[in-house]
Order: sequence, then C-alpha cells, then structure tokens
Amino acid sequence: MGAEMTADPSPPRPPLREAALTEQIVRPGGLWREVSVAEHTGSTNADLMARAGAGAPGGLVLAAEEQTAGRGRMGRSWLSPPRAALTFSLLVRPVGVPPARRGWLPLLAGVATAAAVRQVCGLDAVLKWPNDVLLGPCKLAGILAEQSGDAVVIGIGLNVSTARDELPAAGATALPATSLRLAGAANLDRELLLGRILGEAERWYLAWRGTDLPGDPETSGLRAAYLGLCATVGRDVRVELPARQFRHGTATGIDADGRLVVSTPGGQLAVAAGDVRHVR
Repeated sequence: MGAEMTADPSPPRPPLREAALTEQIVRPGGLWREVSVAEHTGSTNADLMARAGAGAPGGLVLAAEEQTAGRGRMGRSWLSPPRAALTFSLLVRPVGVPPARRGWLPLLAGVATAAAVRQVCGLDAVLKWPNDVLLGPCKLAGILAEQSGDAVVIGIGLNVSTARDELPAAGATALPATSLRLAGAANLDRELLLGRILGEAERWYLAWRGTDLPGDPETSGLRAAYLGLCATVGRDVRVELPARQFRHGTATGIDADGRLVVSTPGGQLAVAAGDVRHVR
C-alpha cells in the first residue's frame, strides 16, 4: 500500500514505557542488554556515539520521545513532534566482522524496519538503497549508521502518527514524506512496533555475525532478505557521488560489502556512498 488516506482526528500519543520494552526485548543470550527512553535529547545517535567513545558495550538501545537535532544522511535534518515518531539508535560492536562487511548494517536495519512495518501495520514497506524505508513513492523512515573504532551506531527515524502539516514541506526533502497514520496503518502502537523492529534486528544481526564467515550476507540470508524488499535494484537510477559527480545507469544488485552495483554506459560501478534517486 502506498496511497495516502484521509486521516482521522489526531490519535493519542502515549509514551514509550522503558520497563515494558526492557521486558519485551532484553533476554539471556540475546543481543540487547539495555533499553533507555529519553523524554528530550538532541540526537540519540550523538548520545550513543559519546557512550561508545567512553567504552560502553554493544547491545544498547536509546529512544527519544523528542529530538531537537536529529540527523539524516547528506547533512539532512530529521525533526518530529513529541511522541509522533519512533526516533531511536542502536549501539553494536561487530567484532570479528571485516570492516568492509559492516556496510551491511544500515541495510540490515532497513530489513528489520520494513519487515516490522509489514507485520504490525499491514503496509507494503519497501527499501530504497541505502537508507530509506518507503511506502509507495514516499519516505516513511530514514536510517543513519556511524562508526567509531569497532563500534557502530545505527539511528532510525520513523513517522508514526505524524499529520500532514507536521511533516516537512514539499520540496524540503529529497523524497516526499509520509507517516503510518497518513498511509492508513492498521496499528499505530509505537511500543509494539519498536519491539518488533528490535526483534527483527536481533535475529538478522545474530545470523549475520554468527556464520562461519562473520558478516557474510549470503550464508546468513541477509542479502536475499534485502533484495526481496528492495525497490532500487532493477530500477534506472541517478547517482550523486560525494564529489558531486553524477552517474546514470541501472541498479543491478548489491555486492558482498553492501554496495549498490550500477550498470552505466562506462561499465559497472559499485557505489558505497552517495545519493541515489529512482528515475522511473
């Protein structure tokens, strides 16, 4: 589903319950060891990056009811009214995974987020490489992964009950924004959705890291799962590289390091970083 529906009057926006989330996702032998919920913060990514720099272990989850300095890729901001979205970050330390393979972490987070939206909300969420979750042509969620040493912090922002007039104005972002509420989701329970995202992320992370070849997307099944949800592969794309160079071609696959493979008139191009736009 991608078409937006007329929204009902603003639904209630209950707070996330730290104790309930902890009970739901923290378990012996699991990935997650601590869940924290902040009422206000600048950026959950910045907060967990600071904790990582101070030696915090992996397995931490920090959610915020309101962010005042949320960030996306390419220097874009991510702002949302209090309790209208899920804004949270994950700290992992994928020791033993080759550095190049860590490019799969934002893609793994995308698989977890899209799968959870499909399960909880009944909407056909898909993925735009490397970091967007879409409903139809509109952006529902964004993902930002940052690394410091052996620590990786993955931030996710997902619009839940956001109304049309609470989203960025048309043209202010690379893609038009939407929310679960505007798309007619069957369920707007942020706590349930966050728990499902974290459960999916744990399942895929443990499979991806725990193979005989840690970080291998093939044996873990992660590449197949990503391709099953990806709306970019098979599309004509326009790629803006970091030095503001542009390439046009057809996205043909995802390589072993999570890079987008693009067939261009000049040959194959493996894109590790850049802004990718669907052109048809």
